[in-house]
Amino acid sequence: MNRNTRIFLMLLLIVSIIVFLVLNLLLGTARIPAGDVIDILFGAKSDNRIWTNIVMKSRLPQSLTAMMAGAGLGVSGLLMQTVFRNPLAGPSVLGISSGASLGVACVVLLSGSIGGVALSKLGVVGEVTITMSAIIGSLLIMALIAFVAQKVRGNVTLLIMGVMIGYIANAIIGVLKFFSAEEDIRAYVIWGLGSFSRVSGGQTWVFIVLMLIILPSAFFLIKTLNLLLLGDSYARNLGLNIKRARLLVIGCSGILVAVVTAYCGPIVFLGLAVPHICRGLFHTSNHAAILPASLLGGASLALLCNLIARLPGFEGALPVNSVTALVGAPVVMWVLFNKRKSEV
Repeated sequence: MNRNTRIFLMLLLIVSIIVFLVLNLLLGTARIPAGDVIDILFGAKSDNRIWTNIVMKSRLPQSLTAMMAGAGLGVSGLLMQTVFRNPLAGPSVLGISSGASLGVACVVLLSGSIGGVALSKLGVVGEVTITMSAIIGSLLIMALIAFVAQKVRGNVTLLIMGVMIGYIANAIIGVLKFFSAEEDIRAYVIWGLGSFSRVSGGQTWVFIVLMLIILPSAFFLIKTLNLLLLGDSYARNLGLNIKRARLLVIGCSGILVAVVTAYCGPIVFLGLAVPHICRGLFHTSNHAAILPASLLGGASLALLCNLIARLPGFEGALPVNSVTALVGAPVVMWVLFNKRKSEV
């Protein structure tokens, strides 16, 4: 594929982000004329205060959150698939999402049993506490993975260790559920469904700033990622420190997953599907093209999923994970089918 075609595809992804962002702002359960939405966005006074609140406090934060979360998950999925050289590796493969879930479970499920007050009733304080517990849980698991990565040599062993850590975290969550009050379990289940609407107010800008700081760091790893594709032996002969490179890639991916999971809950399949879609579009494994494409593709696909979840006619919104699974599962099936076909 020549350079002009790649530039055209990149521009197409950027245009799709703009289109889906505009549709997210215009469409929803409440019908707001496009002219009024534009006036509200540019600061013009609106006679309808309800419309202003819907656009500025619901649709805009939700759309920006979806865009940044999708970009982060797309990049994280690509990093994981590259470092493990496994097309089915995703952002949650090392149990980092499970670590976030465990952190939230410890706080949400134990708050009612020990403190006597359900965390879901504490409003903003409860939301901030949930976010911080998810970040702490993710970072603790990531620190454990980083320690294991220094001790083991093979990617397969590290992958299996990550999966086992995820199983252990889920087992502890199951025990906590058994001893928790029904109201606390319901709050945890709702968090586990994933949502881009959970981030609001000042949290939206904190999330966006964090993602804008973390995402550019992935672009410094492009050369490292291309070397890792050659295999450990070739990469080592070319002067790459395999252990350090693997730790940097896993660390960058893990932090992205930790932040997205903390603010939005565990979002499934986006990080798994987006890199494959981009490889199919660009017909290359060069990360100089695939990495920015995964960032833009993830943002676009997340906005599309958020739009489908909030289609006019639905009361409220569908769980985002239900929509992302419908999009991501066929991609995984397609990858497995093509792999089997090539083997035959």
